[in-house]
Amino acid sequence: MVFNGQKIIPAIRNMKNFEKALNTEHEYVILLDSNISQLKNIVNYLKKANKKIILHVDLIRGLKNDEHATLFLLNEIKPDGLISTRSQVITTAKKRGILSIQRLFLIDTSALEMNYKLIENVKPDFVEVLPGIIPSMISEIINKTGIPVLAGGLIRTPDEVNAAIDSGATAITTSNSSLW
Repeated sequence: MVFNGQKIIPAIRNMKNFEKALNTEHEYVILLDSNISQLKNIVNYLKKANKKIILHVDLIRGLKNDEHATLFLLNEIKPDGLISTRSQVITTAKKRGILSIQRLFLIDTSALEMNYKLIENVKPDFVEVLPGIIPSMISEIINKTGIPVLAGGLIRTPDEVNAAIDSGATAITTSNSSLW
């Protein structure tokens, strides 16, 4: 089972959070803002601490988000999963048997409908919904797609975490270390 029941997935945004994430009992972590020159060392350090790393591909500075960049990450960096808004990244990860998480933003109805079509075509392992503070949308996306949802963005309190989980989210992704 992916995430082994882990309900909070720390999202590392900076070195201060990096140290905190290393010292948590959470098995899975997400690496957000990073740059290509430091990526391999950071991932190796996390792996030595027995963490499973999910890379947010769109936020890696110095890396173009295309199939070649994705193959580079999979072959050289060897993450346990990838998050992206780009379907090509998700498709390439799926072909290689790597955990694939399609990130989508709840902007308006048109964007949501376009994302439903994308999800239907790509069939990611998970959908990360931002903002994750809209329980009714989490339930709708799960029911409409049949794909498990991670909720992220603007989740600030334990009550908001519980509301997202109660509405069907598999886990919460957050850079708010007080929720870890």
